[in-house]
Amino acid sequence: MMATAALEPAVDRAALLEFLLRIGDNALILGHRVSEWCGHSPALEEDIALANTALDLIGQTQLWLGLAGEVEGKGRSADDLAYLRDGYDFRNILLVERPNGDFGKTLMRQFLFDAWHYLLLKALKGLTEKRIAEIAEKAFKEVSYHLDRSRDLVIRLGDGTAESHRRMQEALDDLWPYTGEMFAADAVDAALVEAGVIPEPQSLKAGWDEIVAEALTEGTLKKPADGYMHKGGRRGVHTEHLGFILSEMQFLQRAYPGATW
Repeated sequence: MMATAALEPAVDRAALLEFLLRIGDNALILGHRVSEWCGHSPALEEDIALANTALDLIGQTQLWLGLAGEVEGKGRSADDLAYLRDGYDFRNILLVERPNGDFGKTLMRQFLFDAWHYLLLKALKGLTEKRIAEIAEKAFKEVSYHLDRSRDLVIRLGDGTAESHRRMQEALDDLWPYTGEMFAADAVDAALVEAGVIPEPQSLKAGWDEIVAEALTEGTLKKPADGYMHKGGRRGVHTEHLGFILSEMQFLQRAYPGATW
């Protein structure tokens, strides 16, 4: 059971809410994306593994958005925040809303995100905000497994057949321009970094580069050159893909407001 310790009074509540929406929306949107493979994966083992990953991420969403609702103080629950916000209110990075594509692209997206997610949660565990540290501690155990698994499969497919190598390299090239947003910083980040609530986003880059480079080398994959990086999701500017996700994910609650099982 999560502790109910009060949040630090000195923390900028508006900035804290924005951060919680960002991390919660990342987990929610990626969790939904991964869940789309349920019943469609290339092997039963992978079907089960991806379903478990999706469930982990949705479970994390419940904690992050639940805390966001508390911080907001308007009586909105995690479900309200998930199902009753419009696309411009979502704060997830663009990477997680990218289409699944083939199995290789899904795994590459997962690996690039997992490496960053792992480092972020690891840092959050040791910072000052107790409620955030507690959620990060729980999520870290799950994300450590996610990273081990996605890294292993990226290496195996990258260093597999000519066809699997080609697909993994194409996935990497396609997704790379969406990775820079993970390390972008704004006034929200600056306020929370100063308060000791979150790490400086750019401070995670070196560790991420190391994890990714090692995997790509083992997988005989070539790291793309850094260039233009897409951004906007963290401030509510999304691709058309998010609209399709939300139309599916939110349909029941929108069609039958307040419906419960």
